[in-house]
Amino acid sequence: MHKDFIIHQQPSNKIRLEEKEYHFFSGTSYLGMNQDQEFKQLLIEGLYEYGMSFGSSRNGNLQLAIYETAENKMAAWVGAEKALTVSSGMLAGQLVAQYFKTQQATFFYAPQSHSANFHEPIVQLPAMRFQEWAKQIAGQIKEANAQHSVIVCNSTDGLRATAYEFDWINDLPEDRAITLIIDDSHGLGITGQNGAGIFQSVFVKPNIRFVVVSSLHKAMGIPGGVVLGDEIIIEALRHTAFFASCSPIAPAYLYAYVKGDEIYQRNFERLLSNVERFSKQLQSVKDVFNSQPAYPVFYTPQDSLYDYLFKEEIFIYSFAYPIKTGKPNTRIVISAWHDIEQIDLLAAKCNEFAEKYI
Repeated sequence: MHKDFIIHQQPSNKIRLEEKEYHFFSGTSYLGMNQDQEFKQLLIEGLYEYGMSFGSSRNGNLQLAIYETAENKMAAWVGAEKALTVSSGMLAGQLVAQYFKTQQATFFYAPQSHSANFHEPIVQLPAMRFQEWAKQIAGQIKEANAQHSVIVCNSTDGLRATAYEFDWINDLPEDRAITLIIDDSHGLGITGQNGAGIFQSVFVKPNIRFVVVSSLHKAMGIPGGVVLGDEIIIEALRHTAFFASCSPIAPAYLYAYVKGDEIYQRNFERLLSNVERFSKQLQSVKDVFNSQPAYPVFYTPQDSLYDYLFKEEIFIYSFAYPIKTGKPNTRIVISAWHDIEQIDLLAAKCNEFAEKYI
């Protein structure tokens, strides 16, 4: 079990631990928005315009236009009819899950589905690989013969850097109502065309309603979450008591998002360049890492890599998640905030590790 550290500053491409400076390759700030100076400036402008927060229900009789402006922009970006923002990714998942629970739907969860999308406090997830589950889900839905089936899965395995295929959707029954909910928290902002995530990559039949939920706190640098879907479902969610009672995202962040097109695009391109540079320099990537093209996470079952890199003053992600007592999940996370020298150093040390221990 690795030692836990407490720091007193926001992580960037470097952090200070016990009087030493370490190169930081952890976290989920894929686009480096948390420390982007231009984005910070937009956020400051937003704070002067809208204050620290908006202490009211989104369904109140006085509303801020920035919410609808940002949601329309986000929907157009990903290719959805409508978007609805809430104050966390967890809340986005729960808003959708609790709504469909009231619709008497039968839920089917894929392996590794995030607990944010559970309709009950405890859900037993399938103990199999996603690919195996995908081959069986159409048969399970046919056998259940439910009036309305809800399928819940992630867009990708962000913890182990494994891409998911969605061809199995074509095999789903066409004679009954199905809702497909995909959590794109580890994809929105960094996958798909211009970072728009999975929405435009999934095609469903007329009997299937498609909903995407996502955290905005990872790549996007916004402390909030979003639900993306057709106008009917978004309006239904908006008028639930669950949504009405939720505090909204601090509006200053949405102001920065609306104004920040060039910043997001620049950081997206920088991230892709960093990932490509790191990937090309790895001499033994197949033996050490599990990765996917143009994706900033490099998972390894070699947990000793953490200690090796830590001695070289490189700090990577390595802890049990979501249960603290489980096996550590060890992975390297590349961000837009890393410079070329850091990428080259990391690659060199990973190659050294492979040569010595693999």
